[in-house]
Amino acid sequence: MQSGTSAHRYDRRRLTDVFLKVYGTALAGVFRAPGRVNLIGEHTDYNEGFVMPAALDMSTYVAVAPRSDRLLRAYSMNFEESFEISLDANNPGASGTWGDYVRGVAGILEIRGHRLPGADLVILGEVPLGAGLSSSAAIEVATAVALLSTAGIKLERTEIAMICQQAEHLYAGTRCGIMDQFIACHGKKGRAVMLDCRSLDFRLLPLPEKLQLVICNSMVKHELASSEYNTRRAQCEAGVRVLKTVLPEIASLRDVTEMQLNHHRNLLEPVVYRRCRHVVTENDRVQRAGNALQDGDVPEVGHLMYESHRSLRDDYEVSCPELDILVESARPLTGVYASRMTGGGFGGCTINLVEMEHVQNFQREIARTYQQKTGMLPQIFVCQASEGAEAVTI
Repeated sequence: MQSGTSAHRYDRRRLTDVFLKVYGTALAGVFRAPGRVNLIGEHTDYNEGFVMPAALDMSTYVAVAPRSDRLLRAYSMNFEESFEISLDANNPGASGTWGDYVRGVAGILEIRGHRLPGADLVILGEVPLGAGLSSSAAIEVATAVALLSTAGIKLERTEIAMICQQAEHLYAGTRCGIMDQFIACHGKKGRAVMLDCRSLDFRLLPLPEKLQLVICNSMVKHELASSEYNTRRAQCEAGVRVLKTVLPEIASLRDVTEMQLNHHRNLLEPVVYRRCRHVVTENDRVQRAGNALQDGDVPEVGHLMYESHRSLRDDYEVSCPELDILVESARPLTGVYASRMTGGGFGGCTINLVEMEHVQNFQREIARTYQQKTGMLPQIFVCQASEGAEAVTI
């Protein structure tokens, strides 16, 4: 990450010192998992569709040491808060705090039959909170690999992703799809991942070396984001129930073509039709973008990303004025191939594909225009695709 500073960047010595100060003992290991940005394929993952994320070079780090009892203790350097819980009394249910992600991972591991020893954790997150870059999946996956290592348990990466997804469902109360946890586990340097969220088959796609992933944080997160996310999912499920009466072979919107949807649109409430149209057309865009990226056709990828934003704004209605300003401000700039909102919406970030030689001008112009129109300065991150979860040398 070359731009967009954070007060919480990883520093091995600082993490070691904090662990010693909090627990009075040395850490045994450090593990990291990355945030992610989604190039295209928004709100398709929980509809068993297609997505194209990349892991980012900003991560959440979890330092860990085993305990001889069944107590799980965690300290967040970002929030300067601690919590502790007995692994024998770790029941599902959301408290609305960062600790839900930590205890949720431990809880699901135990529900699945993986008995854990107690552990002391110190957590440091580089991923901006509430920006749509999947800070929640990063803490989940980093916690999972830390706890599994302490327990001497080896699990396949896709299983770890599914455990973390279930933790978010049952302990944090968000009915997320699998994308965020999957890319945190399977990310690869210099590659995007084209993921089939039904089969969990995936392929790696090359990102052109001349391009940078530039993320612009609108610095807003509207309060309705979480509840509206679950509302959108319910609307998609309602659409499937209606469409199954005439298309009994479908299991999800993944199975519906645009022609079928349009033919039966009179059966659907207008708002449900629009939600379904976004998902159906977005799945097509992701597959076309994957083929274009494989062929090195960046202009076509850019066109599809702009179309994705239009669909998210008009059909799925999860954009907001701030995100639209960022996208429209980026469109005319030299060296910009694409700009679109990324993440759940209602604030958060845009993802931009920018030629390396034009990145500095892009940053300057976006910051100037956005401040002029909103009174706020965006936080801008220049990123590269990175590796998924791993142990960190200490």
